[in-house]
Amino acid sequence: CFKDFALIAADRSQYQSIIVQKTDEDKVLLLDESKLMTAVGEAADRTRFSEYIQKNLSLYKFRNSSKLSTFATANFIRGELATALRQGPYQTNLIVAGWDEKEGATMYWMDYLACMHKQNTAAHGYCSNFILSLMDKHYREDMTVDEALALIDMCIEQIRMRLIVSPPNFTVKIVDKDGARLFAHRNSADVIY
Repeated sequence: CFKDFALIAADRSQYQSIIVQKTDEDKVLLLDESKLMTAVGEAADRTRFSEYIQKNLSLYKFRNSSKLSTFATANFIRGELATALRQGPYQTNLIVAGWDEKEGATMYWMDYLACMHKQNTAAHGYCSNFILSLMDKHYREDMTVDEALALIDMCIEQIRMRLIVSPPNFTVKIVDKDGARLFAHRNSADVIY
């Protein structure tokens, strides 16, 4: 999350045990015109919970003729995770990013236990062991979009170099004052070794 925008990147692979089922899954979901959410975890839980949140936010907007702020959206999601934790937890971890007129760009990290933290940089999964230190070292709040994309490319390079089974394809989406949208794809065919 930067001064004027937030970028979210996610791999596009879906695995079941040792089997790669597909490499074109979009794990960054458009919640509304100014919010993005990425989810990691078991495919069924990830998809079911993400779509549940997306549809409930649409229902809220329809019923109330207004949308929730990013902070309110993150708290709603955290509440749903907490409720599910006591009944049948979703095995999914989330990152929510959005743009609001008052707050600008904000990002929230959540895990399956319904912990929520406002973050400038965030990661989930095995890749977090490698890329959190990169983001700590190179992150600046005043980075341009191109500098932020270069940082994401550094993170993707580390994932491809260090993980035994590295995902070949990544999606990068941006949210800023112009809304949430697809920004870039990073495919293994684009990598020159």
